[in-house]
Amino acid sequence: MKRHALFLSLAAMGLTVTAPAFAAQKTDSRDAQIKALKALVEKQQQQLNQQQQDLQQLHDALSQLQNQQTQQQTQIQQTQQVQAEQAKTIAAVPAKPTFSSAPGVSVSLHGFIDATAFTQSKSFTYGNGQNAEYPIPGSNGQLSGVDVRNTRFWLDLTGGKIAGDWIGGGHLEMDFFGGNNGTSGYSMEQPLPRLRQAYMTLENPVTGSSFKIGQMWDLIFPLDDLPNSISHIAFPLGYGTGIIGWRFPGMIFSQDLNHGSSGPLWRLDLGAFSGTWSGPGSPINYVSAGNANFRPQLEAKLHVQEPKQWMLFAAAHWSQINLAGVGGTEPTPIKRQFSSTAFEAGGEWTPGPWVFRGVGYTGRGIAQIFGDLSQFGDIKNTGGYVMGGYKFDQNWSTNLFYAMSKPSTTDVIRWFNNGSTGLLKDRQEAANLMYSVGDYSFALEWIHAILDSTSNGVNRKQTSGNQVNVSAFYKF
Repeated sequence: MKRHALFLSLAAMGLTVTAPAFAAQKTDSRDAQIKALKALVEKQQQQLNQQQQDLQQLHDALSQLQNQQTQQQTQIQQTQQVQAEQAKTIAAVPAKPTFSSAPGVSVSLHGFIDATAFTQSKSFTYGNGQNAEYPIPGSNGQLSGVDVRNTRFWLDLTGGKIAGDWIGGGHLEMDFFGGNNGTSGYSMEQPLPRLRQAYMTLENPVTGSSFKIGQMWDLIFPLDDLPNSISHIAFPLGYGTGIIGWRFPGMIFSQDLNHGSSGPLWRLDLGAFSGTWSGPGSPINYVSAGNANFRPQLEAKLHVQEPKQWMLFAAAHWSQINLAGVGGTEPTPIKRQFSSTAFEAGGEWTPGPWVFRGVGYTGRGIAQIFGDLSQFGDIKNTGGYVMGGYKFDQNWSTNLFYAMSKPSTTDVIRWFNNGSTGLLKDRQEAANLMYSVGDYSFALEWIHAILDSTSNGVNRKQTSGNQVNVSAFYKF
């Protein structure tokens, strides 16, 4: 028992001495484990953060790809829709007749058929029906008829190789205002063809330069700014009243001023044309007052446009008239020689479904370009026209029009019976309602004109006239 007691006492003393050491070792081990665990947790957290960043980047990349795919699908659908619409249009419209006249040259046939049924309260200047413009002073009697002389066809030639970057082509155009075959009761149904334009083209698409050589519209005629009408095409509404210009043999040089750049398109045109006048001498054999002493008509035009939005232009004209004629021996009334001058400005604005057009001019001695109410003399003249149109939808539209020409009363009386016929002022109004579908158009139109005139330089007379017409139009 004593041994056991001694042994137990020694064991108790050993435990008392070693217990603190064991406790200290256990605490150190726990701290190390905690530190290791913290380090592991921090490492795992860093890895988790990196994975989250990688995941977000993947999400962003996926969203970008999905957006790109959506845009591409939308573009594909739009392209398919456009192609489908084009295919429908192509299927619905016969292809333009095209053939080749030489290697690399294509020839296209274009034109339109135009028929107008009309009734008039007076006889009109330039003719009745599709070329009626203002009433003949003192005319009486109602009339009616159907006119198809606007009908026109032309050939366009393209692709002719010249040299370097220059390519060639041509344009040949006819209508049926060339008179009638005879004077019998059957003549009205046999209108004769008339040459309108016949010119060759030389173009350089690299520099934006071009030439027209032959017979074409002069630069004063507002070819790209005409009023909307399908009854008055060869003789537009307001022709000779608020619209001037004519076709002449000659040459036009055109230069794009900012070729290849963005923004509004600028173009300068310079033209020289054969001279002409009503006499003396033959106006159809190059010996009239406008042909004397080699005095061509010179014109210039500055044109700027933002396609399908707006367009502006300014044009100028000069020529010299020698009433002594080519031989210089003809008796000259009032003046032997004078200059024919004109300045013109106009434009177009198309905001949404609206269209607004207008032209104004002033000049002297401009009967050869349909000014002065076609009175040949040194007569001052101002005039112009305005038009407003509205497109209700893709088929229906309406247009209102007003034109005016005011020759100088003093000049008209001064040149009376020496080229002047006593026309003092003309006003023309028009309104139409049009329906268009594909290559077909139909219209109802009313035209009203008031002409002031004198028959002796002293009296004054006013003549008014109306035309109501229904037209059908088909282009090919």
